[in-house]
Amino acid sequence: MALRNAIMSTLLEGEASGYDLTKAFDASAANFWMATPQQLYRELDRMKAEGLVSARVVEQERRPNKRLFSLTEAGRTALRSFTASPPRPSAIRDELLVQVQAVDAGDPDAVRAALLERLVWAQAKVARYERLRARLLDGRFEDEYLATAERVGPYLTLMRGLSFERENQRWCEQALAVLDRRAAAPAPPRGGRGAAERFRSPC
Repeated sequence: MALRNAIMSTLLEGEASGYDLTKAFDASAANFWMATPQQLYRELDRMKAEGLVSARVVEQERRPNKRLFSLTEAGRTALRSFTASPPRPSAIRDELLVQVQAVDAGDPDAVRAALLERLVWAQAKVARYERLRARLLDGRFEDEYLATAERVGPYLTLMRGLSFERENQRWCEQALAVLDRRAAAPAPPRGGRGAAERFRSPC
């Protein structure tokens, strides 16, 4: 259900084709909700069947005809109802974190390479979100934009995505520094206490 709500919130910007929605998700909604083009098109068809969106066909001379989707009144009602309901708590499920958790018994070089890849990815997303932020502000100060913009939701979600990727970048740099220091230091003695003993309460 969450994907359709993300689609409907994107359609608040106005009528859009499936291709336009794919680009919009890639440019903005991707900072909080990921979806493939196939998932978007399938969900749009279901939403149209349920009356949440309408579609009109636009004929094109040298390209295939396209469908433009827009929110129906039923869609707006459903979106309003969605915003009135408490969201489910989010939780982290990240394979990289599992690899880092097991790095002492695994392949440190491979984990380090994965951290470097995530760091580069985070840096690229930060730069991308900063460009989008500059386009939204369009020369205005943030306070002015937030006070006068027709919609502030996209800006607020962009800020969340930006802070998330900045924290990813900071954490990757920290984790890499720790692994580098440990690689340069003498290996610690093997054995020692087990997990149950290490975490046993002293009380």
